[in-house]
Amino acid sequence: MISFGTDGWRAVIADTFTFANLRLVAQAVADSINEQHTGTEKPSVVIGFDTRFLSDRFATETARVMAANGIVAWLARADTPTPSISFNVKDKGASAGIVITASHNPPRYNGFKLKASYGGSATPEQSQLVEQHLRRMELDGRGPNMMDYQAAVDADLIRRFDPSWVYYQHLSELIDFDKISETELKVVTDAMYGSGRGSLGMVLSRTRTRVTEIRGEMNPGFGGIHPEPIMQYLTELNAAIQREHADVGLATDGDADRIGAIDAQGNFVDPHQIFSLVLRHLVENKKMTGDVVKTISTTFMIDNMAEAYGLKLHETPVGFNHIGDLMMTHDVLIGGEESGGISVKGHIPEGDGVLMGLLLLEVMAYAKAPLHEIIADLQQQFGPAFYARNDVRLTKQLAKKEVVRKLEDAAPSHLAGESVVRINTMDGIKFYRADNSWLLIRPSGTEPVLRIYAEARSDEAVAALLEEGGKLGKTVIG
Repeated sequence: MISFGTDGWRAVIADTFTFANLRLVAQAVADSINEQHTGTEKPSVVIGFDTRFLSDRFATETARVMAANGIVAWLARADTPTPSISFNVKDKGASAGIVITASHNPPRYNGFKLKASYGGSATPEQSQLVEQHLRRMELDGRGPNMMDYQAAVDADLIRRFDPSWVYYQHLSELIDFDKISETELKVVTDAMYGSGRGSLGMVLSRTRTRVTEIRGEMNPGFGGIHPEPIMQYLTELNAAIQREHADVGLATDGDADRIGAIDAQGNFVDPHQIFSLVLRHLVENKKMTGDVVKTISTTFMIDNMAEAYGLKLHETPVGFNHIGDLMMTHDVLIGGEESGGISVKGHIPEGDGVLMGLLLLEVMAYAKAPLHEIIADLQQQFGPAFYARNDVRLTKQLAKKEVVRKLEDAAPSHLAGESVVRINTMDGIKFYRADNSWLLIRPSGTEPVLRIYAEARSDEAVAALLEEGGKLGKTVIG
């Protein structure tokens, strides 16, 4: 059965993610758009894709379905970051956006991300409407409408375009490139063979920043790794930093909506630290204000900072769509999650690895100090905070409610020798200790994985919590 998770539909290529199923999903989206469309002009949709196997073909097929339903399809000429497609949806006043990508998932996966007219992820209600149309098509025995590609181009229903330039122009309104230029940083960018390739180098070409890119060539197998910017997949970036004597390395995931970094000493700079650094920078250097949004799996340093700065803090379930919802309805300064999806005021309600990489360079430019020293100062001011995550691969997707029920039944009164003071079941189950350290266990919404997260005031305490989390996890998976 085709269903939408926390960020669209994802499945294994040639298993469930097939051309036939993709066309059905595209038709359901087209039905949904036409059902809600008002006005005399044709509705339109912006379509992009990543570097995965057949992503360009899947995107073209999607455009053919849209055209057959009287919807103008703005189809990207080449692979491009998801945030650039999302920004173009808003810029063009399109009804929706579609990105063919499985983001950070393994190369055997592909996906179908649905974007709303405001440039963020579709709401649960919008996704449910698409699913309803899918069920209706199944009951009626109706297949997708299709239009010949060239006929659609000739009829101006498929329009090939470059989404980059308007997106780069927008970034220039958010980033102080003159300040970055003053520092003359040496930067290594790691596209992880994803659609962020060339983006940071291109947008920094107007500065005196010296950029070296690695893993920027087309490789649908992602070199045999997951295109996820976490330390275990960034050994090549670390080596390049040392080889180039660079000041920092910036990595984006498969579709460039997530960020990770490594400092000049080879230390991984995780999204918790990037989120915290940028929040401090926006408040203290740029004198900006607004609410702060974090997911349940994100560092307690954000809580400490919001309290210190007098900013209202919102906590949500995992998934940037929850953050995006609040960015649409509140005056949000910054919102982010532990996986590296982060956005700021003035931008679309969408995680953006390119933007966050640029903001991290801006942080370094203002501080005029090595990144490891900036982080040490952050830890002294709002920490100490250490974090790690273990992923347990499963044979099948687990129902979240069932996981929480089993874990509540097995809930311990102590973790790693200290009392559990409260439990949060907003998303999975999260155990808090008195010193704000915590353990979170939740099934992934995008792949058959049980995620175990922990944060504490030392690496040793984190390791102890993860060990306890692994034991608890066995109560779920057997």
